[in-house]
Amino acid sequence: MAGVDAVLIVPGANMRNFTGLNFHLSERPIIAFITPDGALSFIVPQLEVPQLNARPDLEARAFAWTDADGYQGAFRQAIEALGLRGKTLGVDGMTMRVTEWLALAAVDATLRVKPVERDLIKIRAIKTPDEIERMRRANRLSEAALDRLLAWVQPGMTERQIAARLSEELTAQGCTSLSFESLVQTGPNSALPHGSTTDRVLERDDLLLIDFGGTVDGYPADITRTFCLGTPTAEMRRLYDVVLAANEAAKAAVKPGVPMGAVDRAARDVIEAAGYGDYFIHRTGHGLGLDVHEPIPQIAAGVTDVLEPGMVFTIEPGIYIPGLGGVRIEDNVAVTADGVEVLTNYPRQLTRAG
Repeated sequence: MAGVDAVLIVPGANMRNFTGLNFHLSERPIIAFITPDGALSFIVPQLEVPQLNARPDLEARAFAWTDADGYQGAFRQAIEALGLRGKTLGVDGMTMRVTEWLALAAVDATLRVKPVERDLIKIRAIKTPDEIERMRRANRLSEAALDRLLAWVQPGMTERQIAARLSEELTAQGCTSLSFESLVQTGPNSALPHGSTTDRVLERDDLLLIDFGGTVDGYPADITRTFCLGTPTAEMRRLYDVVLAANEAAKAAVKPGVPMGAVDRAARDVIEAAGYGDYFIHRTGHGLGLDVHEPIPQIAAGVTDVLEPGMVFTIEPGIYIPGLGGVRIEDNVAVTADGVEVLTNYPRQLTRAG
């Protein structure tokens, strides 16, 4: 990357993407150094060296440290051996902690940092066919879990009970893990787009909003469906129909070269025309990958960056009416060479027997 003498990456999605290693961020600092010649080096606890040795293809150099000696010596060795004294280091300011930076500064107070998180996420935003296939599979397994849940759920169950059962079903279907804690909101609780799962009991004719997903090899599904187990009111049905139309309009707008904000506008136009613009209070979608929320692409008002083939993101318009409830319909989509592939195929219908 221009203007830096090395890129430093700590454990997390970036490290997994660029090295294939799934170290965990903990009290034991780990840093990958990528120099302009493509060479890879690690500051790594001694106990993690076997994981590094299991990947000889990386040809990575290890600066190992033990709990007895502490990590400062390994930081000093890495900076000196890699010729980085007085140099500029590219870091992801969203993930590197003050802990790592203080250890670097203790070696050389003249080190400079340059934020490169946007450069890293731009690279990650273009998914490989294998990455998209994993998210395609994550959607299929998650949809199967939802089907099994809805065959079981009944009025009288609490949100927590429903969420716990959904988590069990995701595991039973073969998901590697949960994309996030399943969110189940009933009745008026569904009007909180970033609410939480509570002990509220699902009543017949309530809105039931379920935001969930499982992963396949670290790649997630992020799906929302809204149901009514019983008979929806005319207003509930109208809200649902408007959100569904907004979801479809946004998907229809997706193709390479389209500004990201135009996809948001396609959904927002439908909701505003129906008179609910003040109740659509979040962006239309976010990037999807090793992180469930990735900043590129950003499907939000005014974003002029354009869509490119290989980008994967959510489309999730919603309307939230205090006291009544909310409706959100969320699908995962991938930009293709000439349009869009919708990875989520679960039926989009409001009413379910229950």
